[in-house]
Amino acid sequence: MKTIAQQMFRNCDNMFTRKMSTDVVEARPSNIETAAQMDNILHLPGPSQTFNVEVRESVHHVEAVMERAHHGGGWLLSGIICINILILGCALVSGSAFNSVAITAVHRQIFLIILLLLTMSWMLFYTVVTSKKDQAVLFKDSHAGPVWLQGGLLLFGFLSFLMDIFKIATYVGYLPCDSAVKVAFPVVQAIFLLVQTYFLWCHAKDCVQRHTNFTRCGLTLLISTNLVVWMTAVTEESIHQTEILDLNVHISHKMYRASYGDIKCNCSHSVCNTFKDAFYYLYPFNIEYSLFASAMAYVMWKNIGRLMGDHCHHSVKFCPKDVRLGLAMGILLVVAGLVTFIVYEVDILTEDEKTRNKALLIHFVMNIAIASLMCLSTVIGCIVFRLDHREHVSEKNPTRSLDVGLLVGASMGQIIISYFSIVAAVATGARGYLNALNLCWAVLTVLQLGLQNYFIVEGLHREPFHVLQEAALHTNAHAFREHPEMSVVLERHKSRCSMTSEKPIWRRRVLKEVCAFLLLANIILWIMPAFGARPQFDHLTEIKFYKFTMWAAIVNIGLPFGIFYRMHSVASLFEVYFIS
Repeated sequence: MKTIAQQMFRNCDNMFTRKMSTDVVEARPSNIETAAQMDNILHLPGPSQTFNVEVRESVHHVEAVMERAHHGGGWLLSGIICINILILGCALVSGSAFNSVAITAVHRQIFLIILLLLTMSWMLFYTVVTSKKDQAVLFKDSHAGPVWLQGGLLLFGFLSFLMDIFKIATYVGYLPCDSAVKVAFPVVQAIFLLVQTYFLWCHAKDCVQRHTNFTRCGLTLLISTNLVVWMTAVTEESIHQTEILDLNVHISHKMYRASYGDIKCNCSHSVCNTFKDAFYYLYPFNIEYSLFASAMAYVMWKNIGRLMGDHCHHSVKFCPKDVRLGLAMGILLVVAGLVTFIVYEVDILTEDEKTRNKALLIHFVMNIAIASLMCLSTVIGCIVFRLDHREHVSEKNPTRSLDVGLLVGASMGQIIISYFSIVAAVATGARGYLNALNLCWAVLTVLQLGLQNYFIVEGLHREPFHVLQEAALHTNAHAFREHPEMSVVLERHKSRCSMTSEKPIWRRRVLKEVCAFLLLANIILWIMPAFGARPQFDHLTEIKFYKFTMWAAIVNIGLPFGIFYRMHSVASLFEVYFIS
């Protein structure tokens, strides 16, 4: 017994020394991990009560020291770097957007080129040096960088790379009378996309234990660079749509897109306009890519120095036979939404007022139908959650915390636009069928966002069915071994779990159907505003009530967050689907 106690204290002391030397931070274990650890301790050959108390006190002391190390100077320094880069980038982006004399787009692009080069240098250093060190990456966060998030990053990265190619081809035509920096920036950004996509694909799950302070600063540099690039893309895309010299509210803002870039000089080749239109429609993918990369880098930053227990990776497969009604209704909704979106894009460009009003009517009716069906399906899902007896996850998980924060924060953009529309419609009396439909759509949007946020957050914080069953069997195994008469109960429990995994119970089936429908509905609600549907500018009530300058600022700030919310909801619904 004395030999076992000495060995345990020696292991604790070695672990404590190693953690302190590498500035490691230990996360609080989950209920499953705690149960597994207690099960192992209980199976030691006859430990005394005094020994258990001393070990427990030693562990608590280690956790307290590690918690203090978690809030060391590296976190503060990296946060200061991130805040300063973001504020400076925001000032330059805003200045170049509204002041084309003192601060031009060339100044902003020079700043971005420097940021991209610095960030690429750090990513290469991490890949070649830090990740290759002994005991540099001892643990992997299985929740970070799921396959659908990595797939989205790869898809959006490829389309953003195409956008940079089209930009290079366009700006080469303006070289005789414009700055060469406009060509250099998309070249550097294209290389940055390749390096960053590879970096996040390979290292998104890393829990770094070496060069921790330098890695923290590098990751905040990566986060702030992506956010500044995101702000730049959002600003450019908004200027393309709302830069109207002589405001005429009877002509759509889209009539002015073709004139962008042709005021200063003429292009030297004939396909400039084609490339210009092509990279304009690829802006939404570049915007989403920057936000996806920022989210994955933030999770890496939170996982620095994190100690994790051994989690069994459960392979999940998407079986179409599990979802039928929700998948079929979602596909029909996407097809109908695409048809109405194409009709809207074609008819809204005409100068005939009746045709334009008809396009707005079709668009409002389609969005009202989508929002109503989403509200109904979400209410069904929330009721099922109330009937569900799964416990909430108690594990400290940076990925889950980030998902919830982004979900609630991004939804504020669309909620702000909706409430401004409600106030304008009610104050003007909501006269006319278009105003009534606009008011109905705004109210339903607020309701749908609130219900969907509750459904997704509740789903993300529930224990997965298969993990819950396996944890119950693991934590209670010693009790069955100590009482042989309960072995029959254990076998029945195992067979019941096996039958449940083969044939999902009705609550799981309903949740999967709801997730599949909401996932496809959010996709079509992302496609329409991301690719040019702007009823906020084509419908005149808000413009007349708030005046164009104020309303344009509200829409251009809130709409990018609303677009990101829909895509982030798709990723979160994927997670809820597989948990269910």
